[in-house]
Amino acid sequence: MMTRNQIKEREQLEMLSIEQLVPDDHLVRKLDAALDFSLIYP
Repeated sequence: MMTRNQIKEREQLEMLSIEQLVPDDHLVRKLDAALDFSLIYP
C-alpha cells in the first residue's frame, strides 16, 4: 500500500531539456559542431 509521501513524490514533475541531459564534452556535441546537416534538412 502506498503512503502519503509516496503519492506526493509520484505527483511531482521535473522539467528537463536535452541541453541539460547531454554533458558539454560529450561526443554528440562535438559531432554536432563539426557536421553540417543543411543538405539533408533544408
